[in-house]
Amino acid sequence: MKTETLEIGGMHCASCAAAVEKALKGVEGVEEASVNLANEKATIVHGGDRDVSPQLRAAVERAGYEVKSRPQTVVLEVSGMHCASCAAAVEKALASLEGVESAAVNISTERATVTHAPEAVRVDDLKKAVEAAGYGVASVDGAGAGRRLARERDRLAEDQRKVAEARRKMIGAWALTVPIIVWMIPHMFFGVMWPSAGLYDLGMIVLAAPVLFLWGWPTVRGGFRSLVNRAPTMDTLIAMGSTVAFATGFVALAHDMGWAPRLLNYAGVGGMIMAIHLTGRYVETKARGRTSAAIQKLLSLEAKTARLLRDGAEVEVPIEEVEVGDVMIVRPGEKIPTDGDVVGGRSSVDESIATGESLPVEKGEGDRVIGATINKQGALRVRATGVGEDTFLANVIRMVEEAQGTKVPIQGFADRVTAIFVPTVLAVAAATFVAWLVFPGALRSVAEWAAGFLPWVDPALGTVSLAVFAAVAVLVIACPCALGLATPTALMVGTGLGAENGVLFRSGAAIQTLKEVDTIVLDKTGTITKGEPGVTDVIAAEGFGAADVVGVAAAAESGSEHPLGEAIVAEARARGLTVSEAERFEALVGHGVCAAVDGRDILVGNERLMSDEGVATEALMEELSRLEQEAKTAMFIAVDGRLAGVIAVADTLKDDSLDAIARLRGFGMETVMLTGDNERTARAIADQVGIDRVVAEVLPDAKVEVIKKLQNEGRNVAMVGDGINDAPALKQANVGIAIGTGTDIAIESADVTLVQGDLSAVVRAIRLSRATFRKIRQNLFWAYFYNVIAIPVAILGFLHPAIAEAAMAFSSINVVHNSARLRKAELGRASSGAGGDKTSG
Repeated sequence: MKTETLEIGGMHCASCAAAVEKALKGVEGVEEASVNLANEKATIVHGGDRDVSPQLRAAVERAGYEVKSRPQTVVLEVSGMHCASCAAAVEKALASLEGVESAAVNISTERATVTHAPEAVRVDDLKKAVEAAGYGVASVDGAGAGRRLARERDRLAEDQRKVAEARRKMIGAWALTVPIIVWMIPHMFFGVMWPSAGLYDLGMIVLAAPVLFLWGWPTVRGGFRSLVNRAPTMDTLIAMGSTVAFATGFVALAHDMGWAPRLLNYAGVGGMIMAIHLTGRYVETKARGRTSAAIQKLLSLEAKTARLLRDGAEVEVPIEEVEVGDVMIVRPGEKIPTDGDVVGGRSSVDESIATGESLPVEKGEGDRVIGATINKQGALRVRATGVGEDTFLANVIRMVEEAQGTKVPIQGFADRVTAIFVPTVLAVAAATFVAWLVFPGALRSVAEWAAGFLPWVDPALGTVSLAVFAAVAVLVIACPCALGLATPTALMVGTGLGAENGVLFRSGAAIQTLKEVDTIVLDKTGTITKGEPGVTDVIAAEGFGAADVVGVAAAAESGSEHPLGEAIVAEARARGLTVSEAERFEALVGHGVCAAVDGRDILVGNERLMSDEGVATEALMEELSRLEQEAKTAMFIAVDGRLAGVIAVADTLKDDSLDAIARLRGFGMETVMLTGDNERTARAIADQVGIDRVVAEVLPDAKVEVIKKLQNEGRNVAMVGDGINDAPALKQANVGIAIGTGTDIAIESADVTLVQGDLSAVVRAIRLSRATFRKIRQNLFWAYFYNVIAIPVAILGFLHPAIAEAAMAFSSINVVHNSARLRKAELGRASSGAGGDKTSG
């Protein structure tokens, strides 16, 4: 299967999106199609055995919409070039193709950068042109992060152009609508048509015509085109409502000439409807642009240049020219250009753009760094490990865009309602018109009652005028747009906010499923614990201090490659102790080590080693037994035949595991620890952090069975893991959550990826899931509630058509702004203490 994304132009409401979706699903070979109204993109899944792009484009155009064409930039690595003439020949061959906007060939890098219209010329055509010129194409880079940034900037510029265009139409419409309102006041309140009925009726037509057929023409044209295509949209309702109202002006003018019966002139109202509609469209367009602010922010973070170390000299180059293996020089205060490993220097790095954590992280030789993060203090030399599309930033943007292109399951019901919404409203409007003609007495009596508190209700009007008044109000009050925007706008803001806080959702479904989880399964090693041994306890014997014990033990172990010895040396350095070199070192298999340090004999090992060397251990035997009961590896330390103390080493807890698990339990979730360790070790860790259930001695391939067993108990299960052996269980769980410091296989198998390697990120993911879904439910409620209340009120003739249109526009704007408020959600930090879910709405 192949996934393809199209940018769709001309959509204004949920019915438009539904029409495009239906058209795309009708193309042969298409398995799935999803249209996101908020970002105006269609995601299509189809069999990759043939190119269906032309059929997809044709289907969209037949439905009355357009596929936006954006130039694409590709980089071809050209082989066989030897001089400037070769480069010129390749450049000429590429530039001669129809659809190629620009072609530039760099002989030194042997690369051709081509900007082309994808629908006119494909990458294969570019390759064939190069080959026809007598050269070869070694590889194609479709879109590095820099080129993706350029495309997104183009999209941002397009969004800004849309806002400016919508503003221009709104101002133009109101320039004529304000005079309409002023001219209507004497008639509305005093029944006077100034200066005469004929000039009044003619004036309303003249002023309203440009509003409808100049600034409002795209809406009118799109609305009736959708009606002809039998896929009516919100534009259809606005177009019909405003044009029907406008048409009454001609009937009124004909009456003034004695050619027709009297009908109230609603032509001015038609102009007001369109002006209010264009105002709503402007505010909505402006607000919808803000829902994608997260991706725009991420894209703006990328470094523009990099300083490379080449032949012993520093050379500054554009970021696009950085290759894997290049060594980059990063000075204090500069952005790290791309992902890499530190090969020299030491510094602290601000990784808040990736993890959401504000505290800088210490980095030294061998540590991995992320592109676009900021080097705070010392200079670093970094070897590039990922460039272009293979960087962390590019992957984050890709995952966010893919998630925004999916749908949340709850949206299915909204889609089904939207599919029949506009046809139903058209039928209701027609029925309203007929009902006022058939039952004028009953409905007029209701209007007489309402006239006491609604100044725009005039029961003295003729029956036909009242029928038109009510029918037009029904047409323009109904709002499928709010239904269509309810889910995707919240999804866009939620996934973007997640990316800013180190939580990457792979799909909208994961957001909904995660908030329903009642059981969370945690892999022990690497998830709850650090996955590497560390010193947990230091107990000094009489006459020694803790620093003395750690210092001599570290000196003895300084020549050891055993993980336990390395943990003791690391502890000494963390305490700021100077680690002396051992003058003599001997590893005693199964016992420990003996060494000579500064003229003293040091022993580090078990009870048997101490016994063999005649060291009395009775003073600390009780402490040793206690530590071993806690599943820690305890070692005696002796100096010159005298017991100095005990050091315990174990796989230590991550700093935030205790608080994070307390918060998960505060959410009402049962916590389960899954591990291959023995029961005693597992239970010791579980007791420290407050885990509810322990499943120990589980083989890697049996983890899936544990997840299935929990699911068979009726539980919604989330699995958190980081290793290759966790991948099947992550797939089996209702929601798989991968720790970002883990393996690529685990991350690819997961529904949610946490950039930060701590459990506090799980807490943030759950809070974000709940906050996002809460916004979706609020949006859907108000969208449904508005329509359920507003349409019956309009049927009874209580709503002036202009007020009805204003209410409709407000409902869409309200949904978009409510989604934008999600950015204020407090996701919290696990380190701030345990507690319940305090996410703000």
